[in-house]
Amino acid sequence: MVPGLLPGLVDSTLVAIGSPSPAALPGVRTDAAVEVTDLRKAYGGGPTVLDGLSFRAERGRVTALLGPNGAGKTTTVGICEGLRRPDSGTVRVLGLDPVADAARLRPRVGVMLQDGGLPSGVGALEALRHLAGLHTHPLNVDALAERLGLTSFARTRVRRLSGGQRQRLATACALVGRPELVFLDEPSAGLDPQARLAVWDVVREVRAAGVAVVLTTHLMEEAERLADEVVVVDHGRVVATGSPDALTRGPASLTFRSRPALDTRSLARALPVGAEVAEAEPGRYLVSGIEVDPRVVATVTNWCASHDVLAEGVGPVRRTLEDVFLDLTGRTLR
Repeated sequence: MVPGLLPGLVDSTLVAIGSPSPAALPGVRTDAAVEVTDLRKAYGGGPTVLDGLSFRAERGRVTALLGPNGAGKTTTVGICEGLRRPDSGTVRVLGLDPVADAARLRPRVGVMLQDGGLPSGVGALEALRHLAGLHTHPLNVDALAERLGLTSFARTRVRRLSGGQRQRLATACALVGRPELVFLDEPSAGLDPQARLAVWDVVREVRAAGVAVVLTTHLMEEAERLADEVVVVDHGRVVATGSPDALTRGPASLTFRSRPALDTRSLARALPVGAEVAEAEPGRYLVSGIEVDPRVVATVTNWCASHDVLAEGVGPVRRTLEDVFLDLTGRTLR
């Protein structure tokens, strides 16, 4: 890995020459990179896609926009990028209107290019160099390419890249211009574990340099590892916001593994009032509904010993971001 990939990212070269600093714009709040208020959108008289959606993305933080397919994430990001207009509501990106001020925002915002935005007939590194040449103060292309593992397929034409290779190239393209704000769409989709960790490291580095990152992903682990703030969207509305820790905070459950189909009714009676014991999946048992403390753990282990049950992995388990996401948006396929 190349240390110090992004030195000086927060210095005066961050804002492209000719682009006004947000602080120079009257009435602009400089703490928010993206501010969306009461956004509404419907297509062609069809169902409402966005129904009063509001959220903020702060500078120097990763904001993960999560939601099931059709929840309104793509439309929201497209509006923030100036690719679509809302029916009503307001959007400010770095204090500016993403449509009216598109030319002023373009050098300051990084966007992951999808298939149609990458030149298909050139090599991966050539495409990145071309894009870097459009910026006043780009990152070191060779260092960025090495950091994201592009050197192994540098001469491969874009149209021949695998899905994971395209994602790495698209991530590099979004970052190469030293943006103040970057929109990342599924940056680790299709990546092997090593490449995924490399992408996550780079995202953490740009965040530490003061860049605002808006991340859309279906990978809950990615959001849990990277996000400072999570915005869960469903049916065009924000249904929950908060840090991953805040969203997953709550009473822990206790889990253990043993042979399937145990009769746990007597275990439930031995535990404090309100306890529920369920076989979450064959051979995995979950104790919930009560606070897990040392006495609860002792009760479970004593019950197992007295019933000739060999229990493995006895311990508390907290809700994950995926648990929260499914609780909020349901488990039905869409």
